This record gives sequence, C-alpha cells and structure tokens, in this order.
Amino acid sequence: MMTDPISDMLTRIRNAAMARKAEIRMPYSKMKHAIAKILVDRGYIASFEKTSEAKAELVMMLKFDGREPVIRFVKRVSKPGHRVYAP
Repeated sequence: MMTDPISDMLTRIRNAAMARKAEIRMPYSKMKHAIAKILVDRGYIASFEKTSEAKAELVMMLKFDGREPVIRFVKRVSKPGHRVYAP
C-alpha cells in the first residue's frame, strides 16, 4: 500500500524527465487526474489520458523543449506529516 500517491506521481514525473522518457504510466486516481489537468493547462506536460482497462492507468506525455524536458525541478511542499496551506 502506498502512503503518499501524490509524491509517487511527482517522483515518476521527475525520474522520467531526467531519463528523457516521453511517456509515463501510473495507477489512476481522481486526484492525479486533477493534478495532470492543471499541469497541461499550465504547459508543463503535453497531454494525459485515462486507460479504459479493468485496472485504470493514467498515461502522461511529457513536453520537451528540444532535447530538454520542460519540467526541470519538482518538489512536494505539503506532505502527509507536515501540511502547508496556501491562501
């Protein structure tokens, strides 16, 4: 069981960007879907979709500027053990 799925999502994005992978697959959740939608709206990732398999996955396509990924640095500020709220 994963205790912090959002950190897992951010780690997958960071690792894929450093390895220059174009596609990322991760377990689907509504929260991850909402975060992916924000990342697309802000121009950090190219696109995303939910697979329609029995065990749904979220597939994200990273965005690149030439050979360099658009996302260069990702850090989780609010954590389960230390919540940080913004106004």
